[in-house]
Amino acid sequence: MNRFSIAAGPVDVAPLRARLLHERAGAFAAFEGWVRNHNDGRPVAGLRYEAYVALAEAEGERIVREALERFGALDACCVHRVGDLAIGELAVWVGVSAAHRDVAFDTCRWIIDEVKSRVPIWKHERYLDGQADWLHPRQTHPAGSGD
Repeated sequence: MNRFSIAAGPVDVAPLRARLLHERAGAFAAFEGWVRNHNDGRPVAGLRYEAYVALAEAEGERIVREALERFGALDACCVHRVGDLAIGELAVWVGVSAAHRDVAFDTCRWIIDEVKSRVPIWKHERYLDGQADWLHPRQTHPAGSGD
């Protein structure tokens, strides 16, 4: 069973959440990353994510496996979109089930930070003024920024 995948279309989170249900779980934590209408003071019209899918999925699997070993959560999965996304669309989803909430929160946070740092996914942002730019996630979303 894959715990990390790249999706070329909209993500349905209900089956992802359902696969994390476990009778030993007392907690579930999820993170949803959405496309926002601004970045670094510039109005954003939309964006495009591109990835080398095989490499991205292999690294994403490694991250989720490392997270489960590191924090002791029961299970986790993550999906990241590629392609053109509009404002408000779901770009990335992480879900974690664990016996206790602290483990679920910590594991979820670690996974999204590592995915943004390590998975080869490139972000091309389009601005309302007609310009566009390639961004690395760490350029605009440093760990701990809350974005």
